[in-house]
This record gives sequence, structure tokens and C-alpha cells, in this order.
Amino acid sequence: MKHQIRYTGGDLDRANDRRKDTGWLSAQLSHPETHIVPIWRNLNLVEGMDDGTDHNVQPEAIIFPGHEAAHVISAAEEIVFLGLRESRAVFGADMSSHEEDRVNQTVGRGSFVDLRQAGPVINAHDATLMAYARGMLYWHRQHRYCGRCGHQTRSEDGGHMRMCSNDACARPTFPRTDPAVIMLVENKPEPGEPPRCLLGNHSKWAHGNFSTLAGFVEPGETLEEAVTREVYEEVGVRVSDVRYQASQPWPFPASIMLGFWATATTTDISIDDDEIQDARWFAAEEIRQFGDWGNMDYPNRLPRKDSISRYLIETWLDKVSGKERSPD
Repeated sequence: MKHQIRYTGGDLDRANDRRKDTGWLSAQLSHPETHIVPIWRNLNLVEGMDDGTDHNVQPEAIIFPGHEAAHVISAAEEIVFLGLRESRAVFGADMSSHEEDRVNQTVGRGSFVDLRQAGPVINAHDATLMAYARGMLYWHRQHRYCGRCGHQTRSEDGGHMRMCSNDACARPTFPRTDPAVIMLVENKPEPGEPPRCLLGNHSKWAHGNFSTLAGFVEPGETLEEAVTREVYEEVGVRVSDVRYQASQPWPFPASIMLGFWATATTTDISIDDDEIQDARWFAAEEIRQFGDWGNMDYPNRLPRKDSISRYLIETWLDKVSGKERSPD
């Protein structure tokens, strides 16, 4: 079975060659076919979620066509060119400087929600676009001042660079993404025993919410070294045979999740209480009895459906199912 990773595989042409063309960008902002993706304080605009809409209706991303977007553009404190979608220019518009009542009145419909809530249920291409817009506009809000001299910065290249306004400095700053490793650790079974994988319950989560382990890459280490270090630091388990699986943009707020499988060489668990409140080895059959994230009817629950952690677990279950059916 093929599992899709959310916030990947979008239908957007990023059109890097258009970013420096200020005349073209200006013309596109007033073009009736242009699309505008509104953002408010890291939230995305969605119709059909907690806004009084009929909940039998599939939730949808709200992306304004140009002829309806003048009010959003005029209210935006920052606008970023995202690219071309079916030959139409697409911009992200940040309305974070306004209070909630003003923003809701301006957009006129839908509600601003956390993308992690909406991402699993809206159109996959729209979710990818909204994640991109969210990440870019978050970056702008965090880099309004130069990190070298402290002067204000200004947006350039269609929002893909900020330049220090101090001519004596003129330091450019580019959007950043923090690399983080996320890993499913498996224990190869003894003859006659089921395969198991290691899942953890983070100290900030509700009891029973389990996920694969994860952590940020530190300066001076490889991705494989980061996997090995993070697993040992969090649960005291040693691993080898670290294998890359897939990646996922994760703009919550500004990461790229790099997914791996690894094989445990030790199995005793020693938890870092500051990070993890529970960690256990689970057989595949146990995991198949888990509920979904947030469903408190189940004592144990899988990660969010839009996370690469869920992808790593589901692809491991597929692999294990094949082994379980194998005659050897």
C-alpha cells in the first residue's frame, strides 16, 4: 500500500525566474486570475471547520481569486510570491497585524485554524500550498531586523529574501529551514517472536499519544549521527543500520523532517524525563489496535494523520505484514 505524506508533492511551479521581476509581480497582484492565500498569526483560512458550516460538507481551503482579493491584499502587512499554479500567480498574504474581529470581517467567510487540524482533511495540493505560505510568512515575521547590525530589513525578490536597510551593512537574509530527524526504531525479533518498534509519548502530550522519536540535527553531525544520538539521549537505546526513508516539510514553525528507520542493538529503555514521559516496544498487532490522535476512547493513539511519523509507522506495518504472511 502506498501512503502519502502530507505537505509534499504540490502542483506549484515556484517560478524562481519571476521573483526579481518587480513589474511583473506588481501586475500579477492586480490580475483577476491571481490567487491569494491569507495567513493570520500562523493560521490558515478554511471553510467547513468550527465556523458554523454544515459538517457533512468536506472542509476546503479558502484561496481568494484576484477579483475577490483586493480587500485581503490591502490588509496584508507582508505579501510573498509563492509561484505559479496552472499558470496563475499565487501569493501569500499575512494579515497578522490586525485583531481577530477585523480579520474575520475582512475575509468574510471561513475560519482561521491550525493547519495541523485542517491538513489531513482538505485537498492535498491545497494543504501543501498552505503549508508553504505559512512557513514563508512566519519567516518574514521573525526577521524584520538585521541579525548583524539591528536595522530594519525589507522584503525583496518577491519575498524570498530580506535585505538590511542599513547601506553600510546590506546583509541579505534568506528563508531558513531547520533540519530534524525522525526515526522508527525496530527490534528484529528472535525466532518465533513478533517484530517490534519503539514509540514514545512526549512529556507535553496527553498520556497514550505515541509517536516515533525525533530531534533536531546539531552542528557538526551527519543525519545518521543525529538519529543515533537522539534515540540514545531520549530512551537510552543504541541503534545501527540507519536508513533514510522520506522527508516532509514541517512549517510548525520552520522545519524539514528527515525520516529514517533504524535497527536497535540494545532494547532496555531509560527515559529522559525532560523529553519523554513514556516509551515502549510495541508489536505490530498492538499498534493496529491504536486509535487516532486525539480519540480518547482508545488508551493508546497513533500520531496525527498528516505527520511523517504516521507514515513511518504505517509503512513499517506494511513491511511487517508481509513478513508475518511469509512462510519463513
